[in-house]
Amino acid sequence: MKRIAIDMDEVMADFTKKHLALFNADYNEAITLEDLQGKKLRDLRPHLVDEIREYLKDPTYFRDLDVMKDAQEVIKELSESFEIYIATAAMHFPTSFTAKYEWLQEHFPFLDDQHFVFCGDKSVIKADYLIDDNVYQLERFTGEGILFTAPHNIHENRFIRVNSWANVRDYFLK
Repeated sequence: MKRIAIDMDEVMADFTKKHLALFNADYNEAITLEDLQGKKLRDLRPHLVDEIREYLKDPTYFRDLDVMKDAQEVIKELSESFEIYIATAAMHFPTSFTAKYEWLQEHFPFLDDQHFVFCGDKSVIKADYLIDDNVYQLERFTGEGILFTAPHNIHENRFIRVNSWANVRDYFLK
């Protein structure tokens, strides 16, 4: 059985929606997803990099992220034909472990929690495929990297791209 590793933030979980909402409320801004095309929030507000990162240090930040549209259904379908691993770069924010684990258990109870990998550099993951929004992770991965579209990676063209979980279904199951 082939193995698919799947990133959590911006692939399974809608990280940017919450991040923008908190930032906009705290700084009386109106930054939109369109403003982030090809950029991250820290690129737009470099003088607030520390404050922007501070949100992510909250141990509960990752606990209530919205699930990306169709992620649950498609990952369930994939799990019938592939071995599924969740590979999340949690070492960037070690306070996120519990929240991420609980989020995965709540929203993806059909996945084996022994297949949840909390890491930094995903090049250590032994899988046939990695679905990720972070180009850095795909560059170092030894299997086939699949770029999940997010505002910050919209201009990247070195990897196979999927724009949605419906695209993931089509890629793997059709």
